[in-house]
Amino acid sequence: MKLSSHPKELIPGRSPVSLALFRLRRHRSAIIGLSLLVILLFIALAAPLITWIDPIAVDPTVAFNSPGGLHIMGTDNIGRDVWSRFAFGGRISLQVGLIAMAISSTVGTLVGIVAGFYGGWIDSILSWFTEVLMAFPGILLALAVIAVLGPGLINVMIAVGIGSIPSFVRLSRGSVLSVKETDYVVSSRALGNTDWGIMRMHILPNILRPLLVLVTLGIGGAILEGAALSFLGLGAQPPTPEWGLMLSQSRGFLREAWWMSIFPGVGIFLTILAINLLGDGLSDVLSPEYQSTRKSKT
Repeated sequence: MKLSSHPKELIPGRSPVSLALFRLRRHRSAIIGLSLLVILLFIALAAPLITWIDPIAVDPTVAFNSPGGLHIMGTDNIGRDVWSRFAFGGRISLQVGLIAMAISSTVGTLVGIVAGFYGGWIDSILSWFTEVLMAFPGILLALAVIAVLGPGLINVMIAVGIGSIPSFVRLSRGSVLSVKETDYVVSSRALGNTDWGIMRMHILPNILRPLLVLVTLGIGGAILEGAALSFLGLGAQPPTPEWGLMLSQSRGFLREAWWMSIFPGVGIFLTILAINLLGDGLSDVLSPEYQSTRKSKT
């Protein structure tokens, strides 16, 4: 009898969380993405400690300084330190992604659970409204929300969050439809538990896996949409250090100061790459097929 090369996965009684973490540690691309994301998060969160120049301080005497010396990423057209603006800009861009996903996942999951659980006319109305929202591309829907609320960083978070709600509604609704007729849900209803109690204790915990993957992957898209809106002048306003706004302000100086656009662009690229690698890894290790595939190789 051939022994498993992954005995820890076969230990009875291990919680789903510990099993998922064990599998995640063995997923190479997920570890690469997580490591890269940790570095970017450290730069963003520790920005006040690892930067030595005010990100909005203007010094025309050092304008267009190339990377090196005191300004390791150079300076922009009015003498602001690009490294300081890069570090603080990462904090703002990550904040946009996290808050937007918190809005969309909370509202979308709640609406999807209610629609899938109750069905009937409630499901018809909520599904119709979701399909209307899905008729618009996410960035176009965000632009429409910005047109109503006005430009600004807070409004960008709300707009991007609203634009992602339909994805969560459809995913949670479909998951609820496959879960609500299971034996444990029927038994809970027979025992007299309330609808909200059933949704909270039995429905939500059993649809968290796909929602977690969607949240992880959605953060990258939210960061990109937020940066795009700031690039268009609808998000963060000067002199706020934000990657999309930095790209917008550097587009007229691509020949004279390439570093003004390269570093914020690389920041956006690496952040989205890291989040997508981690999201793909979570999608793999949380899928039922992953465990059977791993066991078949042992």
